[in-house]
Amino acid sequence: MVKPRFPIGILFSTSGSYGTVGRTMLHGALMACREVNADPAATIALDPVIADPASQLYAYAPAAQAMLDRGIRQVVGCYTSSSRKEVIPLFEKRDAVLWYPTHYEGFESSANVVYTGTAPNHHMAPLIDHLVLNHGKRAFCIGSNYIWGWESSRVLREDLTQRGGQVLSERYFAVGDTDFSAIIEAIFEAAPDFVFNALIGQSAYAFFRQFRAACNARGIHQPTRFPIASCNLSEPELHEIGPEAVDGHLSSSVYFATIDKPANRRFVETYDAMFPEGPAVSAEAESAYLAVRFLALGLAGAGTDERRAVLAATRGQSVDAPQGRVTIDPETMHSFLTPRIGRSRRDYQFDILVEAACPVRPDPYLVREAPLLETVSRRPKLRVV
Repeated sequence: MVKPRFPIGILFSTSGSYGTVGRTMLHGALMACREVNADPAATIALDPVIADPASQLYAYAPAAQAMLDRGIRQVVGCYTSSSRKEVIPLFEKRDAVLWYPTHYEGFESSANVVYTGTAPNHHMAPLIDHLVLNHGKRAFCIGSNYIWGWESSRVLREDLTQRGGQVLSERYFAVGDTDFSAIIEAIFEAAPDFVFNALIGQSAYAFFRQFRAACNARGIHQPTRFPIASCNLSEPELHEIGPEAVDGHLSSSVYFATIDKPANRRFVETYDAMFPEGPAVSAEAESAYLAVRFLALGLAGAGTDERRAVLAATRGQSVDAPQGRVTIDPETMHSFLTPRIGRSRRDYQFDILVEAACPVRPDPYLVREAPLLETVSRRPKLRVV
């Protein structure tokens, strides 16, 4: 029997400021396409159509439009929230689906988006708990100047305020900016308990290097005196930071390559064999991989790429993923994921410090929290690894 073949869009910036992360996402998506197409039990096949907006916001809508004009109705793509919001109106107008596979700030709902990346209760809430318990309540926020940085800092600020803490300062930079000398002096002057980083791409890598160098020049051990905490720091980015500043950084995520599970070991081995030139596997790669796997389940169940049918066939589906079991929440079309917090090492990997005992239901609007975000016991419980 000839399997029906469905074209799917793959829309990631594999060049430009955040091209390193984009390439890992492309690799994760292509790896899933290959597995689906090689599976004799699969009832459909996938034909990926790839576009690279080169980390330029203005290039996303034309690239998405070109895919939709070709008749493609299912697209896996976007890394930044600004690019996602740039293309969502096109998907809503054309009744197509965007499968968004990365961490994001939440507070969004679209009938044309499936979210396989983390919601704020998966990354922000556990990270704030960890920081308050282990480092303090005084934060200095630095981020890229778009919705991811703004909203992440807002969630942090509101939570810390309820705990009697304080955000001492918030500073934002254009994507691609790399001069942080003035802001580093401001951090030293403010003397926070920790630095919350929401910079992306080359901006983030430059900040890590420059801040470590400035601390070293003052005889300060940066990881302990001014720990940098992120919700968007992964293994390939550690390579971009470089050996002089790679270790001791905190990352809140649902996936690290060091997860000690047979499924993850197979995932990493297969990824490394397919893409020996890198970049390294990452949370973003796993999320893009999952987006394609769930999309394939939806297409197979629906027998068509029509939006309503695919979404109906995807609701409640589960996959035994590298991070553990992942399920699409039928109410929000976000994913049940397993929160973890890691600390970077000199070998460009992460030690996993704490992790949830089981997958956590997505809460994109943080509506399941009490009005006052007061107690750790109301959070997804993390256990020390």
